[in-house]
Amino acid sequence: MAAEDAIAFWATTRRTVRTDDRQGEGDVKIGELAAKTGVAARLLRYYEEVGILTPFRSPNGYRTYGEPAIERVHQIRELLEVGLTTEMIREVLPCLGSADGDAHARECPDAKDLDGLRRQLGSIKRRIDVLQRNQRAIEAYLRFQEDAEAPVPTTADGVMVLVAE
Repeated sequence: MAAEDAIAFWATTRRTVRTDDRQGEGDVKIGELAAKTGVAARLLRYYEEVGILTPFRSPNGYRTYGEPAIERVHQIRELLEVGLTTEMIREVLPCLGSADGDAHARECPDAKDLDGLRRQLGSIKRRIDVLQRNQRAIEAYLRFQEDAEAPVPTTADGVMVLVAE
């Protein structure tokens, strides 16, 4: 194989393009990323296959991921949990920025399934409403329980003191 052919072959087969960060000291291998995120390595490989997670390939061929990949995997899991498909995630993920809401929507291409995204957004809003109602109910329950457990004020000789409100 000629040197030019080897370079062309290498250029078409290597997977060193990474959108989340550069190779560095904080890089982890796929098993470490799996342990840090609670997501199986096999599933991380699937995310790579469908184009929603991009590893760096080290010279020995191992997949490595930077620290931002941990947040990215959590973000992918959250989007899947609220019902987005991997296709939808592939379209919108580059535009979402970080999970903290650092969005870059103006730089993004048009999504193929806007109606599907709108339905999913409606679903997310309904889930948020339910979660907020449950949060308020649990907080009220805890306040009630804490008030019930509060010691009753008594005098030095053990007589209950009535407190007027």
